[in-house]
Amino acid sequence: MKQIVIIIIGIIFLSSCSSKVITRGEQYAKMYEDQPSSIVIMPPINQTNEVEAKDYFYTTLYIPLCEKGYYVFSPYMTMEMFQSESAYDSELFLEGNLSIFREVLGADAAMFTIIKSWKRNVLMSKVTVGIEYILRSTQTGEVIYKREGLISLDTGDSNSILASIINTVSTDKIIVGRLCNSYVLSDMPEGKYSINYTKDQSFPAGKSYIKTTVKK
Repeated sequence: MKQIVIIIIGIIFLSSCSSKVITRGEQYAKMYEDQPSSIVIMPPINQTNEVEAKDYFYTTLYIPLCEKGYYVFSPYMTMEMFQSESAYDSELFLEGNLSIFREVLGADAAMFTIIKSWKRNVLMSKVTVGIEYILRSTQTGEVIYKREGLISLDTGDSNSILASIINTVSTDKIIVGRLCNSYVLSDMPEGKYSINYTKDQSFPAGKSYIKTTVKK
C-alpha cells in the first residue's frame, strides 16, 4: 500500500512538472536583457522550389513587427542597401557580423526568416508554409528570439476537386505568409512602443515549434 501511495505521488509530481508554464521572461531572457527597439528585416532565405516565395513573403513582416511595438525599417527603403552590400543573400549574414546594420541604419536587431516549405495540395485544398524566425542582436550577435511554425490554410471543400483547384489557385499567397507571422510571432516580447513593454515577462511563452491548420 505504501509503495502504491509513493508511485501515485510521483506521478502527480511529474505531471505538475510537465505542465509548468514557461514565461516569456524565462524563454526569451536575452531579448529582455538586450531590449531592442528597432529591427531591420532581412530578405527571406528560401529553401523551397517556389521561386517567388522570397519576394512575396518579404514585406509581410513589416506590419506584425510594428504592431509588436518596434520601429521597423521599411523593406522598400532598405532594399537598395541590401543589394549594394550583397545583403540580399541573407545566408551570408545569418551567422555573420551584423555590425554594419547597426552602424549604417542604427538597427538594434535583424530579423531573419527561413522559408523551409511552401506547398500546395490541390486534392486536400490546402496551402502549407513552414517558416523559421530568427532575431539576432546587431550589437552582440546573439540569437535573442527564435521560433518556427508550420501553418496550413484550408482553402475550400476537399470533396469537390474542381472547387479545390479554383480555391487553391486563387488563394493569395501573401495571406498564408501573414497567417504564419501572426501565429509564430504571437509570443514575441513587446517592443519599446507597446504599452506592454517590459510588462509581459510573466506572460506565457509558446512552444518553440507551432503547427496548426486554419480554415479560410
